[in-house]
Amino acid sequence: MKLERIHLYHLRMKLQAPFETSFGRIDSRECVLVEAFGEGLVGYGECPADRDPGYSYETCGTAWHILSEFILPEVIGRDFGNADELQQAMSFVRGHQMAKAGLEMALWDLLGKAQGKSLQEMLGGGYERVAVGVSVGLQASPETLVERVSGYVAQGYARVKIKIKPGRDVKDAQAVREAFPGLRLQVDANSAYALGGAGMEDALHLLPLDALNLLLIEQPLAEDDLWEHSKLQKQFATPICLDESITTPRHARQALEMGACRVINIKAGRVGGLSQALAIHDLCQAQGIPVWCGGMLETGVGRASNLALASLPGFTLPGDISATDRYYAEDITQERFTLNADSTIDVPKGAGLGVEINWKALEKVILAKHETG
Repeated sequence: MKLERIHLYHLRMKLQAPFETSFGRIDSRECVLVEAFGEGLVGYGECPADRDPGYSYETCGTAWHILSEFILPEVIGRDFGNADELQQAMSFVRGHQMAKAGLEMALWDLLGKAQGKSLQEMLGGGYERVAVGVSVGLQASPETLVERVSGYVAQGYARVKIKIKPGRDVKDAQAVREAFPGLRLQVDANSAYALGGAGMEDALHLLPLDALNLLLIEQPLAEDDLWEHSKLQKQFATPICLDESITTPRHARQALEMGACRVINIKAGRVGGLSQALAIHDLCQAQGIPVWCGGMLETGVGRASNLALASLPGFTLPGDISATDRYYAEDITQERFTLNADSTIDVPKGAGLGVEINWKALEKVILAKHETG
């Protein structure tokens, strides 16, 4: 597939409700949409970096810079038969996984359309629908949290993840568990805790979570600290799940070798693309380690990609791939993803990502555009 032209769109989309984590609160979400032209076809990819460097050092600004100034000039006019060839062409850029992932997704979309195959087929997924859950941000009080969770349970979500941070953790989780004894429940700290020295008490005060029958405790410690996670996992019966710490297949292998986690959250954007996500899936599957697909408040473009990825056999835990209306009143794709009665969402079957851009909606949220080629 020859990449003839590539357009970048910087988007800002209003969220249905504010979303708060341990690193901040947002009421709108930004991203970079990649539009790639080749052989009479158009493919789309989503770079999930947001405006602020909270979850990751990558932002829309850094992704825009890396793509427009370095990666796009290198790939325009070149033929790529698969994602591995594109990864090799981008390898001169260190890091910047989200920027790379956005372009790689657009290539997968192009290749799928050229071959008449869905992304699910190309990745090797099999499920027609995938189990999903909902992520609930920090609320004003445990009571408000329970009320918010109740609303999502009423909508049909069978798995709920709640965000936690120091001072808003054990009591919040206990309140939700008391209200919903049978709910598949997990917590996510987004690197909010410390371990070692004076920080030992900070992380170990989470030990009461072991009594709550949680699916997992996600990313309690610093994103660059596999070693401390390996020590913390020994203290807990509940599986520790790593998210921000896993940015490459190499990190996944190292984390498993040192026992830093017993579950991995795979986000294609965070690890550099679907090809890298597939490599981590295969590694974990070979070792019997459960994986699940995390979410980054994606548009329908990224949501379609996540659903295809989560249809692979190793994804045995529900993903953060909520229905479209969980985040956006109007999305940028013609397709709206809806929750089935069994807490699943259907995997797109069309060629490539299986979605079409709603240009009327897209034009409302474009902040900037860049053209190469």
